[in-house]
Amino acid sequence: MLELKDIHWKTPEDEEILKGINLTVPKGKLTVITGPNGGGKTSLAKIIAGLYTPSSGQIIFNNEDITGLSITARARNGIAYAFQQPVRFKGLTVRDLLELSAETALTEDKLCSMLSTVGLCAQEYIDRNVDASLSGGESKRIEIATVLNRKNAQVLVFDEPEAGIDLWSFSNLINAFEALKTDNERTLVIISHQERIMEIADYIAVVADGRVRSFGKCDEVLPGLLAEERCAFCPKGDLRKEEC
Repeated sequence: MLELKDIHWKTPEDEEILKGINLTVPKGKLTVITGPNGGGKTSLAKIIAGLYTPSSGQIIFNNEDITGLSITARARNGIAYAFQQPVRFKGLTVRDLLELSAETALTEDKLCSMLSTVGLCAQEYIDRNVDASLSGGESKRIEIATVLNRKNAQVLVFDEPEAGIDLWSFSNLINAFEALKTDNERTLVIISHQERIMEIADYIAVVADGRVRSFGKCDEVLPGLLAEERCAFCPKGDLRKEEC
């Protein structure tokens, strides 16, 4: 289980972004973290992964305090993270990256299975370098494939996985997330505004102004979010909701 206790975080410019986050991520479930831009969602994801160190508070994972652990130590403990903007690796091929992730040599059939999950053809990509020759969308999909297939990963954190993904690949990605939901040993945390992703969530956390505004099961939280969105774009937006 992953638990965040009173997490605060400030930027180097001393701007407080997270203002006391308390959140327990249910084990073996898909939790979507959503909310308005600038509310602290990506900062929270980077806190979980170990890219940022909280100003105060605790991160508990499998009954161990991991607050001070590096991103490498957390990866060894079972936390995998997919960046919103993937990192490029000059001199490393797609095959190399996927085999590093899986911690074993992979057959072409296995590589094909891994890449097809994100809408890519293995024959076209396994020998390509993971560098600037790849488009943003291609790089994003390859990184998602590496995280989905990380050996021994217990918590998979995805920061806006839909960004830069075409419709075909997005449908495959939804299918992959739904398949992972059946694996009760793996916990998924997805930062997203995308309604289709929120619809398949087990739980939704709404983060706004650096705090958890609401948390609950999907069918409890999502209807209210969709109603808010409709009212935000309603021409009668200055009226009460019941008058719309």
